Amino acid sequence: MRSKLARLVFLAISFGALAAWGQSGGALRGAGATFPAPIYQKWIASFQARFPGLGISYDPVGSEEGLRRLQRGEVDFAASDILPEKSIQEEAGIQTYPSVVGAVVPAYNIRGLTRDLRFTPELLAEIFLGRITKWNDARIKAINHGVSLPAGNIVVVHRLDGSGTTYVFSSFLSKASKAWQESVGAGSTLRWPLGQAARGNEGVADVLTRTPYSIGYLEFIYALRNQLSYGAVENAAGKFVRPDIDSIASAARSLAKGETAASRDAYPVASFTWLLVSSKMPAGEKRGRLAAFLDWAFSSGQRQAGALGYVALPEDLASQERSEVARFK
Repeated sequence: MRSKLARLVFLAISFGALAAWGQSGGALRGAGATFPAPIYQKWIASFQARFPGLGISYDPVGSEEGLRRLQRGEVDFAASDILPEKSIQEEAGIQTYPSVVGAVVPAYNIRGLTRDLRFTPELLAEIFLGRITKWNDARIKAINHGVSLPAGNIVVVHRLDGSGTTYVFSSFLSKASKAWQESVGAGSTLRWPLGQAARGNEGVADVLTRTPYSIGYLEFIYALRNQLSYGAVENAAGKFVRPDIDSIASAARSLAKGETAASRDAYPVASFTWLLVSSKMPAGEKRGRLAAFLDWAFSSGQRQAGALGYVALPEDLASQERSEVARFK
């Protein structure tokens, strides 16, 4: 009861300051990952509707660039699909907050298919390594019985910029494929053996839309928004799972508990995405405004996640973060 009362007092003070500040001008600036950009932009619009005149902007420039801008003091908050190294967090005083859970999906452009394709992690690695070059390759047909696959050449599409989406996807492939781990490995920026490069999730979606027989990886919401086909991926339990709210939520519960093995129904290429702030931000009105926005994101904002293809944080984690944000203020 005492913690709930303290939070109500925190909100009343913060929102009162926000209402006054909304009349006097100013802005909060954020930048970073494209993975969560749609939900962050939704949060900003909803928060600004509550506080007209409150300026908040978010520039989806990629996880790496967002972190750099935060370190240089060019933005008030950043967003990343990769947790910064401990040394970087300590040096810059960066505090990290999981915001929502999203999924990376293999999306493709093949017209005339009667059903969605299935992929094993090893098969995806072979495709993105350029070792499987035709859509009617026997290894693809072996796990897609009854699907009439074309003989077209596979066109691989990957990210150009330093990307958390790339990190999530390549980490998944590295764990499943020795060939991938030894040839390419995991990281936000990779030396790709082949393929067309595009900037941001939206850029990958655009290339996929325009390029027959292409395949790429991108965040789930971008596949939905661009009406792209995407496949089911085999998880550690040997089950082919399509990404949807339920299968990503199943993965989220495991992520929150730090479990290495997710449930049988979990989509396997899922991850937290994080909001980053600096504890070195000077105390005062602007820091209070940022804390109020974060508190709203981890409470009311979580209810907007599902409509955009993300999964909300488990309530105990969201509650813990609200307590941490109150101390940040």
